[in-house]
Amino acid sequence: MATLATVGSSSVLRFNKTEPLKANPSSPFLGFVTSQLSGIKISCNLPVVVAPLKPISSPFTPALQPVARRICPFTGKKANKANKVSFSNHKTKKLQFVNLQYKKVWWEAGKRYVKLRLSTKALKTIEKNGLDAVAKKAGIDLRKE
Repeated sequence: MATLATVGSSSVLRFNKTEPLKANPSSPFLGFVTSQLSGIKISCNLPVVVAPLKPISSPFTPALQPVARRICPFTGKKANKANKVSFSNHKTKKLQFVNLQYKKVWWEAGKRYVKLRLSTKALKTIEKNGLDAVAKKAGIDLRKE
């Protein structure tokens, strides 16, 4: 059953529904809907349900995913700040990045290949000392990757 009531300059259309509404997102009845075009408010008498309030806000998640940093996890090498010197001796700032490479390295203890992003210096160190020794010294757990 619907009734129309006028409040000030806007009209309110009320629906009285005796059976309780289920929490169905596809339900044609909403608790309260306001039309901005015609100024008509449509409401429906819903049963009052006491439920614990949950915070509306959620933990902040950045819109963009962070990009892998240009740091070697094994040696800790990172970009070096330097000057670019022109022929006229004009100096401008620049970064000298680490020579990072994606490499599949055989891990003897795990009996499989591990894909790593490491510097060429770390690659030479791994060839000399072994992957387990270098990873242990750097504090890297190879089982996760």
